[in-house]
Amino acid sequence: MTSPAVLAVVGAGPRATGLLERIAANTGELWPRERELHIHLIDPHPPGPGRIWRQEQSPLLRMNSMAEDVTMFTDESSVIEGPVRPGPSLAEWAARFAGRGPGTPPAQEAPVTAPADPEVLGELRALAPTDFPTRRVQSAYLDWVFRAALAALPPSVTVTWHRTTATSVTGPADGPQHVHLAGRATPLTADLVVLAQGHLGTAVPAAEHRALAAFARRHSRFYLPPAFSADADLSGPRPGEHVVLRGFGLAFVDLTVLLTEGRGGSYRTEPDGTLTYLPSGREPVLHVGSRRGVPYHSKTGYRLQGPRPPLPRHFGPEAIGALLAGDRPLDLRRDVWPLMAKEIGFGHYHELFHAHPERTTRSWSAFEAAYDRLDWYSPGMADLVAASVPDPADRLDLDALDRPLTGVTFPAPDAFQEHLREHIAQDVARREDPEHSADLGAFLALLSVYGQLPALVASGRLTARSVAEGIDGWWHGFFSFLASGPPGFRLRQLLALSRAGIVRFLGADLRIGTDEARGTFTATSPTVPGHTVHATALIEAYLPRHALDRTEDPLLRRLHRAGELAEEVVADPDHTHRSGLLSVSPADAHVIDPLLGGPHPRRIALGAPTNSRAVAAFARPRTNAPGFRQNDAVARALLRALGENTRQDCLPTAGSSSL
Repeated sequence: MTSPAVLAVVGAGPRATGLLERIAANTGELWPRERELHIHLIDPHPPGPGRIWRQEQSPLLRMNSMAEDVTMFTDESSVIEGPVRPGPSLAEWAARFAGRGPGTPPAQEAPVTAPADPEVLGELRALAPTDFPTRRVQSAYLDWVFRAALAALPPSVTVTWHRTTATSVTGPADGPQHVHLAGRATPLTADLVVLAQGHLGTAVPAAEHRALAAFARRHSRFYLPPAFSADADLSGPRPGEHVVLRGFGLAFVDLTVLLTEGRGGSYRTEPDGTLTYLPSGREPVLHVGSRRGVPYHSKTGYRLQGPRPPLPRHFGPEAIGALLAGDRPLDLRRDVWPLMAKEIGFGHYHELFHAHPERTTRSWSAFEAAYDRLDWYSPGMADLVAASVPDPADRLDLDALDRPLTGVTFPAPDAFQEHLREHIAQDVARREDPEHSADLGAFLALLSVYGQLPALVASGRLTARSVAEGIDGWWHGFFSFLASGPPGFRLRQLLALSRAGIVRFLGADLRIGTDEARGTFTATSPTVPGHTVHATALIEAYLPRHALDRTEDPLLRRLHRAGELAEEVVADPDHTHRSGLLSVSPADAHVIDPLLGGPHPRRIALGAPTNSRAVAAFARPRTNAPGFRQNDAVARALLRALGENTRQDCLPTAGSSSL
């Protein structure tokens, strides 16, 4: 009798859940009905949401995506070899609890069981498609998606969840793999192992953070290195204490919520619609700055007013193929960015001309024909846009968007507070006004560009400096700044906190220092020359960066020390870039094992810690999401490989839960 095949998946969060859904979708074609397959999931956190999206976190924390923009399922846009299995977006799933969803879910779906938490259930019943849900609602959705994936598996495929941590993987490249678990004497034996741990912190802080932590200890001050917001211990800052936050993105938003509303503060809506913050008296005073000195742009609160732009148009496989056809190294800013910018501009102007033609001077077809012929930075393009789009507010200026405080200075801090409040108010108003829906067209093109870049990076043709300073530096920050901002109500709350004196803006190009004599952290910015803030607490308001040599994950740490996996290193004669990411083969995501001199045939790695950039676990519907494409390709490869291997010794062990 043929032995069962065994797959071990380390991590059971959204990425592992998406892989499981694709395994279920492909078994009908690739897995014999009579053949047994045992899948082991190893994660101390619940399968589906995993650590980051677990239910046990503050109800104040929210997603930065609207409910209708979150899905875990393939759809008609997905270019995959396996079958497309549509499923509900978060909004569509939530609607079922209010009687607005489909009456009879597909047979393979898990029952729509109400969450046990009455607050989560109440939110689901009231959730509108354009609402920004709490993370706990997303946790409930991911839990259901996981159960739906289980329900779609054939009887011959079983899944066992081990509620513990995988500490190491051993075994020869041509033999069974042994996954060692914390608190278990006997390892799991598997034919193949998938590493899908998701976002990881660091066990050892970077040198700069260690130095700042040592300063804080010497002077009995508070210092928080980069951390996931839901995990951060914010009990240290005292009421009224001056705290500097370095970072103005989503982590800053979450931390500010926890240090204000999380300490009993609240907001009152005034007759004119503005918010007033009502302090509890337990809040610290928060001074915030960053490289740009402004918060991430607000998420749009409307839908496209015109037809969806046909993307990709100027930066897709054909354009990337043309770039790779040459023989010289590619510089991101010189060779690639003009095509990326033109793609973003195409999305912007497609929406402007279709939804607001009264603000243009020619037909879309005439504009499009000229636009297609011109380079983004050419004088002809500038002339075309100026002649076709009379109002400068309707034109796309990516350079101005990137660094809005460049060359701007203020004589005193109060003058800068007024300026930035006006900047934020204008941004919120624009992002909530469908008259400016061209911004959403640009956003969709930005997402398309983001999804195309991994293929270019994987080609190895970009210079090392382009990967280091361009892709992992400037581009990642620019994309997040424009596309990954908070919902508008969070920025309205920020304005209220500023008016209440709870939040103070520091400016751009923030510099952090220490004053040994006074025992304080210092913060300065050229935006307000000569002004120095002294604070007794410092919070790094950004997420931990992946650093393979300092990772908190014991399995990755041991494999790295043993030389069985490698950090991505991009090098050329001019520069060497160590990204901190786990190297995998671009074609099939197999772990690069230096001892083997190439991909390990039995170990695969997916998601955040790897150098498969821009492959998120969930996505907007109808965007041909790269993560879904990779999940499908890997699932099919796993089923084919497992069908060729047989192993004994692979049944569930004590302390595990069959699902």
